[in-house]
Amino acid sequence: MINEKKNITSLSSTTPDRFNKPEKNDSYTPDRFSKPEKNDSHTPDRFTKPVRYENNTNYKHTKLGWIPKEWKISKFKQIAFIDKESISNGISDDYSFTYLSLSDVERGKIINSLPKIKFHNAPSRARRKVKNRDILLSTVRPNLLGYYYFKLPVKDFIVSTGFSVITTKDNVSGEYIYQSLYGKALQNQFHRLIVGSNYPAINSSDVKNLKVPLPPLPEQQKIAQILSTWDKAIEKTEQLIRAKIQLKKGLMQQLLTGKKRFKEFDGKEWKEYVFGDLGRTYTGLSGKTKDDFGNGYPYIPYLNIINNSRVKPDQMDFVSIGSNEKQNEVKYGDIFFTTSSETPEEAGMPSVLLDDLNKTFLNSFCFGFRLYNFNTIDPSFARFYFRSYMARKEIFRLAQGSTRYNISKNEIVKIKFLLPSIIEQAKIATFLSCLEDEICILRERLGKYNEQKKGLMQKLLTGEVRVKID
Repeated sequence: MINEKKNITSLSSTTPDRFNKPEKNDSYTPDRFSKPEKNDSHTPDRFTKPVRYENNTNYKHTKLGWIPKEWKISKFKQIAFIDKESISNGISDDYSFTYLSLSDVERGKIINSLPKIKFHNAPSRARRKVKNRDILLSTVRPNLLGYYYFKLPVKDFIVSTGFSVITTKDNVSGEYIYQSLYGKALQNQFHRLIVGSNYPAINSSDVKNLKVPLPPLPEQQKIAQILSTWDKAIEKTEQLIRAKIQLKKGLMQQLLTGKKRFKEFDGKEWKEYVFGDLGRTYTGLSGKTKDDFGNGYPYIPYLNIINNSRVKPDQMDFVSIGSNEKQNEVKYGDIFFTTSSETPEEAGMPSVLLDDLNKTFLNSFCFGFRLYNFNTIDPSFARFYFRSYMARKEIFRLAQGSTRYNISKNEIVKIKFLLPSIIEQAKIATFLSCLEDEICILRERLGKYNEQKKGLMQKLLTGEVRVKID
């Protein structure tokens, strides 16, 4: 085994603690928004209280619902130019520009790198010009949230005709209109326009006639500013999650191959084992019909295995089991593998049970492996080890099929693995579990911010909650 002199204790800048405490000068970390400062004008503490509409003379009822009396309902064609500028066929073939297609945008983000191309090599849909503060609205399946707002200046930037380019007029905030695209009023209009259609798309005329609740400009700007604050918190959390995942991936590769060792284990050799010598296999549910599912005893479904390295007890389905039936119950430490998949990469995907469950079973599209004891493999270590690149490579080569790929449990048990001592396994598992837990915490935090923003949008974009204008 490769054993680099560098050890984990010397990598303090890349350990989980590195990400627990945001930098002091980072004004957009999630912790910045968990406890808003008292004088922060962009937080809910500065909003007025929600209102009751009945008999409230400060509100009026419209086709889009109740809005403040000083707000108005405007069509896009009244407040913006739609598809204002395009390039023509007469342009030079050597004209070079950055091109953005429908597949490059997702929920306000450009998700792919955008190389420069020349007009003579460009797709025929590369026609619409954009500039600073323009809004992109995907007219194909607009309910999938393919929207983008150009906050910064751009030059020689062309987008697909699958986008509608919205250029707001001087008395309208572009960012307010962009945020409104995600709101219920516009989402309901998109739904009505595409429901029942064979091709779920809208056209330029549809966009021009979209209606939006419009407050006075200062209130538009304040609302946009508040929602943008939550966007920054969401974006920062997403960045932290990506960094954590990359850190975990790199450390898994190094720790689970012995390329990096904890200092106390330097020089200690790993041993080779045949997987089948360490335990026995068993099958999942058998002899069941569709009428047996939906109630009864819990069983671990296929998606719980394929989506999680550790089985999640709160993601169970149910099946009826007769008193005289012989079905295999799962136990703590069992390792499960999927037997088939639509892609070879997902065949033989493992998951480990690290909870004590009472009378719980396994779906019929997976098999279980029960260790004879925990003296050779720590189940917490197995959770990471069998999802490592090295282990997946060994299992991947066993996948057979053309349209659906199958794995034989009789072949998996023949695989040979190099394993460290049980003590080193436990330390590796604890370290990686810490990283995994922190990723889960960040994902929960991200979910919280998304829910908070969703709630804010519903209240702010309808005027149910008013912002204070300084």
